[in-house]
Amino acid sequence: MNQFNRHTVTVAMTGASGAQYGLRLVECLLEEGHTVYFLISKAAQVVLSTETDLKMPGQAAAMEAFLTEYFASDPGQLRVFGKEDWMSPVASGSSSPSHMVICPCSTGTLSAIARGGCDNLIERAADVALKERRKLIIVPRETPYSAIHLENMLALTRMGAIVMPASPGFYHQPKSIDDLVDFIVARILDHLDVQQTLVSRWGESRLT
Repeated sequence: MNQFNRHTVTVAMTGASGAQYGLRLVECLLEEGHTVYFLISKAAQVVLSTETDLKMPGQAAAMEAFLTEYFASDPGQLRVFGKEDWMSPVASGSSSPSHMVICPCSTGTLSAIARGGCDNLIERAADVALKERRKLIIVPRETPYSAIHLENMLALTRMGAIVMPASPGFYHQPKSIDDLVDFIVARILDHLDVQQTLVSRWGESRLT
């Protein structure tokens, strides 16, 4: 990939089910040569250990080293910032990346962002993305949605965020859980303008 087409993307994982979505997204971004700023809440670490066999260290520096090896990424390509690292690039509009994805996004995080909460770095980074009119993709994973959840999603959509619930389709005839995960990750990558071959776009087969 041409270096001038590469992005720096903030990927945050919070405490909703669906850790596989976030991990797969990070993997695909790194494979395409993009830089990832990675944020993860304590609740997300609990979910991660429940839904996968991945046991990550708790400290940001140790986690960065662990994930760099796990994804076989280049040194410095993946950066991990702690929840109160207010000096990190994502905390300021003067240096934060142009794209942020919260995947999965808990309803608590959804509420905090919709109401302007900035009690941790994930919420602050999302607040920066909104105020700077940068791309913010939010992937909630909850069912059913209450009126409060829906109102928060509507509020964020009106602010310019893209709300993309983790609701995989089936027209690509998935054969495995990985195929379902890839459906959502492919949609996220499309909205990030990142090249992907995970899932063909609707109608593409008729053009070949």
